[in-house]
Amino acid sequence: MRRFPDGWQAFLGAILFCAAQFATARDALPIERLALPPGFYVEVLSDQVPGARGMVLGPRGTLFVGSRAQGSVYAITLDPSRAYAAKVRTVASGLNMPVGVAMRNGALYISAVSRIVKLDDIESHLENPGKPIVVYDKLPTESHHGWRYIAFGPDQRLYVGVGAPCNVCKRDENRYAIIGSMKPDGTDWRVMARGVRNTVGFDWQPGTNALWFTDNGRDLLGDDVPDDELNRLTSAGEHFGFPYCHAGDVSDPDFGRERACRASTPPKAKLGAHVAALGMHFYIGKQFPEAYRGSIFIAEHGSWNRSRKVGYRVMRIVLDPKGNVAKQEVFAQGWLGEDETVWGRPVDLLTLPDGSLLISDDHAGAIYRITYRKP
Repeated sequence: MRRFPDGWQAFLGAILFCAAQFATARDALPIERLALPPGFYVEVLSDQVPGARGMVLGPRGTLFVGSRAQGSVYAITLDPSRAYAAKVRTVASGLNMPVGVAMRNGALYISAVSRIVKLDDIESHLENPGKPIVVYDKLPTESHHGWRYIAFGPDQRLYVGVGAPCNVCKRDENRYAIIGSMKPDGTDWRVMARGVRNTVGFDWQPGTNALWFTDNGRDLLGDDVPDDELNRLTSAGEHFGFPYCHAGDVSDPDFGRERACRASTPPKAKLGAHVAALGMHFYIGKQFPEAYRGSIFIAEHGSWNRSRKVGYRVMRIVLDPKGNVAKQEVFAQGWLGEDETVWGRPVDLLTLPDGSLLISDDHAGAIYRITYRKP
C-alpha cells in the first residue's frame, strides 16, 4: 500500500490545493494500492500524459515523454518541489508511434517507426517547437514491433531498437531483430546486437559503460515459456538467439534446428514468461539507500495473452561485484488487482537529479514519482 510519513498528507494536500486543475484527476488514480518497500513513497507527478512511454530529461529540467497510439510527444515542466507537473505541453503530434525520446546538446530526438527526427534547442521553444527535422529515414516501416526505444550511449551515438516484424520469423538479421547505432547526424549506421526479438528498454552500467537491455520473448508456446530476458552486450555484433533460441535454452520449434542455443549469448537473467519487460534503468541517484545504488529497475508492462495475468509491476535486479545477477525482487506492485483488473501498466523509468525515480504508465496516462525517507 502507499506509505506516507508523518505530515506528508498535509503537505500533499497543500500542493493539490495550489494546483487545483490537477486535483480531481490525480485523486482518481488508486495509488494507495501500490506496495513498496519500507521508507519508499509514491505520488502522481501527472496523469495528464496520454499513452506515456519513453522518458528523457532536458538539460534545463524539462521532462519529455513519448507515446504510442497517440502520436504525440509531451514536455512536462516540473514544479520546483518536483512533487507535481506544473504544466504539460504537446511539442510534437501526428507522428507514427513516437515511443522513444533522447536528448543531446539541447536537441530532442524522437523515434517514429521508419524515421528518427529531432527538435533543436527544444527547451527554448516549448510554446512553438516547430516542425521536426528528419535525422534518419531508413528504418523498417512495419508497425509490428515498430515502436522504437532510443537513447544516447556513452560513446555519443544514438542507439535504436529494431524489433522483429512478427511473433517469430526469420528476416534479414542486419535489418530486423537488432540494436543499431548511428552518429547524431544520422550517419554511420552500425548493427550492435543481433538476435534481439524486441527490446523496448536499455541502459549503460555506470562504471563499466556496458550496454544492458530487456528483450520480450516470443508468444504461443504456452503460459510459462519462454522467459523475457535481461541481456548484456559484450562485443559489437553479438547474437542473442532469436529466432532460433529463446531465453538461452528454448530451441524454437520452427527455426531451432538451424542454430543451436549454445551458439548464442544466453541472458544474464530470465525475467518470467509474458511479463513484457520494457524499460530498464540503472539507478544513479543517492536518495535511495546505498544498497539500491547501481540496481537495475525493470518495468514489466504485463501480459496480454496468458491465461492468468503476470507482470504489471516494477522489479529490482541486484548485481554482484562481477556483474552477475545476484537477486531479483519486486520493488513496486499493485497495478494488477487480485481479480486481474488492471489500472496501470509501467513502461519506462528515469532518475531525477534529486534521486527520486520516475515511472511512466501508458495505461493510466501517468507519471509516478517514487521517493525515499528513512523509516
